[in-house]
Amino acid sequence: MLSFFRALSFAEGVSYIWILAISLGLISRDYVSMVGMTHGILFMIYLVILALVSEKAGWSKKARGGLFLASIIPFAFIGAEMFLRESIIKKKPVTN
Repeated sequence: MLSFFRALSFAEGVSYIWILAISLGLISRDYVSMVGMTHGILFMIYLVILALVSEKAGWSKKARGGLFLASIIPFAFIGAEMFLRESIIKKKPVTN
């Protein structure tokens, strides 16, 4: 579930950058409804999965809040990606 959340976090972050690029006029406004709907759906799924994964993983309120902020601050998904990658590495048992 953590790997799925990591992929979802990345997809949500990229879709947010796309919607910002469209709203700033860097990309044709013809894509607003498609990208906007995609981002909205990804954002809602992100919030639900964040609640489920953070509860299961036992993350602190600070970590939960940081991951929430990463979903609304442009390019903060990169920091969330690093946090989630470390969480996955810590969770896997070390085998030789």
